[in-house]
Amino acid sequence: MKRTFLDLGQQPITNSFLTVSNPDDEFFYPLRVQFDDQSMLVSLENFVRPELMFNDTYAYRASMSLIMRESFRLVASRLKDAFRPRKTLEIGSNDGVFIRNFEKDAAVAVEPCRNLAALIQEMGYATYPVFWTKAEAGKIVSAHGEMDLIYSANTICHIPDLVEVFEAVASALTPRGVFVFEDPSLLRVVANGAYDHFYASIAHVFSVLALHNILNSCGLEIFEVESLNTHGGSNRIYAQKINGGQNQIASTVAENLERERESGLAAIGTYEIFSERVGKSKRDLVRLFTVLKEQRKKIVSYGATYKSATIFTYCRIDTAVLDYIVDSTPNKQGKFSPGMHIPIISPEEGFNETVDYAFLGAWNFAAEILKKEVRYINRGGKFITHVPEVHVI
Repeated sequence: MKRTFLDLGQQPITNSFLTVSNPDDEFFYPLRVQFDDQSMLVSLENFVRPELMFNDTYAYRASMSLIMRESFRLVASRLKDAFRPRKTLEIGSNDGVFIRNFEKDAAVAVEPCRNLAALIQEMGYATYPVFWTKAEAGKIVSAHGEMDLIYSANTICHIPDLVEVFEAVASALTPRGVFVFEDPSLLRVVANGAYDHFYASIAHVFSVLALHNILNSCGLEIFEVESLNTHGGSNRIYAQKINGGQNQIASTVAENLERERESGLAAIGTYEIFSERVGKSKRDLVRLFTVLKEQRKKIVSYGATYKSATIFTYCRIDTAVLDYIVDSTPNKQGKFSPGMHIPIISPEEGFNETVDYAFLGAWNFAAEILKKEVRYINRGGKFITHVPEVHVI
């Protein structure tokens, strides 16, 4: 049975940055989150059509972050050393930050956002600007053969129909092929009170428990789980075909399953408590902003992120509180945030000595940001975050 435990109200598409401050036709949907006590999967109650989010205006580019570039370079090197793939396919290649670490004649990219797919094609890789389905997997296998390695980072969680996804993967793998994917960890989301992991393009937030159940139903099994710090805490899942896989099941699989059971991820009560924490986080953040504005402090947001759009819309935080958002991504600058329509400008223009407080919209990159903004901190500037609870850094 599916049970709804969290209601974040009417939300916009968080990757749809606006060219005008008050559009008449902005799309909103009810953002409610549910738990399936049979599969143990946590998902949005209402899925938004993928075409509304993943199209030729998609703004996020992973290669804009030095940390992400280096992370993908390292994981590519590790996977090549561990599995020696002759043919590699990536699902959700973004701007090619991972796939560019492989030989062009032995790698295939699948990226439905045409503006990003064009960047990969310019690099010389076989690129399919489509959504990953069994039908498209069949076309790719016909053209390129079965794959020894299929990789995906922060993409599988975007796709509503997981059975379709995993069956497509199974059909495209060689008998001894390996499927490696990473997405935010539900265990860490719950521990951090990070409700901003829920937004339109995130169809699911995965526990290893849920993935174990659903992958098995599709003929795949997890043989290793790796815990990562990416995006505030993620899991890298290694899977293979149940019949034919050559990798022994590592102890990390049982360890993660047991840890999640002990943490309550198999019980609805855990998520009900999480929902109560979310309500408190909202009240605490609004209260803090109110006090600071009464003191005539200038507050901005650091990072026009999808996460922050969820927070600002849920908490009804607009330009009465935040003067603007600073973001280094060129195709976000000069636009307005979804939902609350806060202007976005470059850090060079807006992150200056007039700023007293900056909300960490990109809190999952806090270490990188704090290191970068030493001058701001040294002159007395402060950051605000809501993770794991609302506080000033």
